[in-house]
Amino acid sequence: MYRNIKSYELRYTDVDAYDSLKFSSLLAFLEESACLSADELGFGYADVAPRNIGFVVVNYYIRLERRIKLGDVLTVHTWPLKPKHIIFLRDYELYCGDEKVGVATARWGMIDTKTFSLLPSSAYFKDEDFANYNTERSTQFSSWKIPSINAGEDKLSHEVVFSDYDHYFHVNNTKYADFLMDVFSPEELENKAVECMQITFVKQCKIGDVIQVSRQYVEGFYLIEGKVDGELRVQMKVKFNGV
Repeated sequence: MYRNIKSYELRYTDVDAYDSLKFSSLLAFLEESACLSADELGFGYADVAPRNIGFVVVNYYIRLERRIKLGDVLTVHTWPLKPKHIIFLRDYELYCGDEKVGVATARWGMIDTKTFSLLPSSAYFKDEDFANYNTERSTQFSSWKIPSINAGEDKLSHEVVFSDYDHYFHVNNTKYADFLMDVFSPEELENKAVECMQITFVKQCKIGDVIQVSRQYVEGFYLIEGKVDGELRVQMKVKFNGV
């Protein structure tokens, strides 16, 4: 069955101070592989942009079996699932050599790039387009709702600038990853590796928005939220392992 398979050699700029793969770099690899897969299947950027259609990621769930580190070559396998109305699922498996080091799944939305409204799959696809899609799942995860913070600690703020933008003129999903992880000090991250994480992109952020980021520790997980003028824009739930 169909898979896009792409290997990424970790560069010095892909890792943090402890030589662990940065969360933002991992999301960049997943996004790049998703885009390459879409190109192969006929709904890539060059195919849909002339029709004022685009794709944005709404949610990620990622589970890692071990720390991915400098010197590793990360191979990403990805494939889309048949969409359900406005939800486009895409699964991933992550390998270092023959070792399976993680899985991921993401929910994407197809949008009208002029109005940013969500579009049903029928706005671009026909049922027969999905006849040969891979039906296997990398993970059966389906608990997409992230609890709200009720007693959070304010940690930092980030003002959106041009370098945060992608070609939809809003903050790219990979950019959120850095400032959401910046709620942790170097000491808190020493000898730690992400075991699993979820992220939900609630609403786009634009230049001039100041994102206030807070966190709360609840039952083994950190909950992290980014808000603009009190309005929720992004959420993350993350659990660490010792290494």
